[in-house]
Amino acid sequence: MPGNLKRAAADPFRHLDYLPEPDYAQPLRGMAPDLAGRLRRRVAFLYGEERADTITRHIDRLVRAHDAWATPEIRAAEAAFDPRHRFTQKDAVLITYGDLVVSDGRSPLRTLSDFALVFFRGLITTIHVLPFFPSSSDRGFSVISYEEVDPRLGSWEEIARLGRGFRLMFDGVFNHISAKSRRFQRFLSGDPEYERFFRVFSSREEIDGDLLKLVLRPRTSDLLSEFATVEGPRWLWTTFSRDQIDLNFQHPRVLLEVLEILLYYIRRGADLVRLDAVTYIWHELGTSCAHLRQTHEVVKLVRDVLDAAAPHVALVTETNVPHADNVTYFGDGTDEAQMVYNFALPPLVLHAFVTGSVEALSDWAAGLEPPSEMTAFFNFLDSHDGIGLMGARGILPEEEIARLCERVRSVGGFVSMKTGERGVEIPYELNVTWWSALNDASPGEDTDRQVDRFVAARAIALSLRGVPGIYLPSFFGTRNDLEAVRSDGQARSINRSALREEWLFDQFADPASIPSRTASRFIDLLALRAAEPAFHPAVPQRVLRLDPRLFALARIPAGGGTPLVAVVEVSGSAVEAPLRLADAGLGAGPLVDLVSGEELCVAGGSVELRLRPYQVAWLRRTAG
Repeated sequence: MPGNLKRAAADPFRHLDYLPEPDYAQPLRGMAPDLAGRLRRRVAFLYGEERADTITRHIDRLVRAHDAWATPEIRAAEAAFDPRHRFTQKDAVLITYGDLVVSDGRSPLRTLSDFALVFFRGLITTIHVLPFFPSSSDRGFSVISYEEVDPRLGSWEEIARLGRGFRLMFDGVFNHISAKSRRFQRFLSGDPEYERFFRVFSSREEIDGDLLKLVLRPRTSDLLSEFATVEGPRWLWTTFSRDQIDLNFQHPRVLLEVLEILLYYIRRGADLVRLDAVTYIWHELGTSCAHLRQTHEVVKLVRDVLDAAAPHVALVTETNVPHADNVTYFGDGTDEAQMVYNFALPPLVLHAFVTGSVEALSDWAAGLEPPSEMTAFFNFLDSHDGIGLMGARGILPEEEIARLCERVRSVGGFVSMKTGERGVEIPYELNVTWWSALNDASPGEDTDRQVDRFVAARAIALSLRGVPGIYLPSFFGTRNDLEAVRSDGQARSINRSALREEWLFDQFADPASIPSRTASRFIDLLALRAAEPAFHPAVPQRVLRLDPRLFALARIPAGGGTPLVAVVEVSGSAVEAPLRLADAGLGAGPLVDLVSGEELCVAGGSVELRLRPYQVAWLRRTAG
């Protein structure tokens, strides 16, 4: 079992709990003067000079109030924290809903915790539990209460239990809030305190139609939704759905409440905070209302607060947008997100396997460079939503994106649309499991070949510079659940079905089952990756052009570390290609493939690679 691969957690915060009550008698740390000055400038830009001092004082108060909960051990760990080692080659993130593993007699979060502590301890360092708050729709992303755990899932105690074995990533779903939430219901009842919490219009005609057309939309639904209020009908800004009311960050009280919730999450065990759909967090009529400078300043302000209150907590941005826009959320490498979802990666990897050519993937990866050693790409291939297409726009031609859409439809998946320029609907997201996207186009195909193809695709995400993320169902090679889609009418339900814990263990007991085979291959690769310093996120990479069917890159540590070359065959063919050691930074000497254990003969400064269909090879010099 994977539990045998346990390794000691290097995270000094893993077993440190905040005080049960705040201690205001201890000396409280506010914001350092330079950080406070930088934050004040952001506040002044967002809200004007007249209010800047007052709002900045409120933020400093929140930081000091949070510090009252800190123990001496937490303060010592924060003082010793080195952000250069925030992520290492040992890091991998498991993405899951709180109820994706279920069993009778236990709450879903308790079942997840029990299962994860047995199966993933030592393989996965971080678990991203998708929104576990009370919610009214969108599988948790229409939050009713930010401060509670959905009682159908469990309790804060079970979140804490999971956190004793893993780092935790929480969702900051701050772009919008549920129409069933207390805050929105207070607005409907005419409570003046909540009058400006949302973008409100007296009629649809209050906004010029030409201005609405400028707004970048991730959906095809109406941007404005009508609600009956105590003051009469009002129109509310709803980027995602009628049940998800956008918060108005132009009102500083919204920002202050969000920061207070964020600090509460840290005390509840958040080691990473994922800002969901942060692209759309600031609305400015006359613009696209996406990627605005105000949006980036809000993200940077959140980063400032985390740097002051809990420097070990990483900020993660989720922005399903073209790659050039996506990477701007790193800021200058020191002032915005420490981790950015690598949205271009999933469609480009899928494209490589559908076409049998890595040329588009390699061209893109050759320019993939985080802005500093303290930032990292989050390299995932699929998620609870599916495979986003926006990251590939500007990289893949439209006809190649259409090819991916046709592929997914041919295997029983779906294509979700968004409203593009001039109101035209364009593909936004592929709703399909990763296994089905790769394998279901060839019914009756040999299972060994399907498993090899699946693992080869996953190995690309494990090899690239960054931190890998794995959606829990993909760990076990799940297929499209069309019955779930028929049941609730939601295309995304195709990849969100719960797995029974008992069934999973039965599958693991059968070495011929697909879940057992995919999981065991994942386990092997994760264990190898964790042991190789060349896979550290700060180690540079160099794309090697060996053959259009081979994705190959060299990871070359600075300062004399041992380089490593990762090679993946994507076409399903046997391929021979020469590898020049100098091109890969390998130097002279015999090579070993860490995955197969085979030694390779080197002659004349090169080696002739002979890869089997869908083979994964991780090559480095032999020891000694």
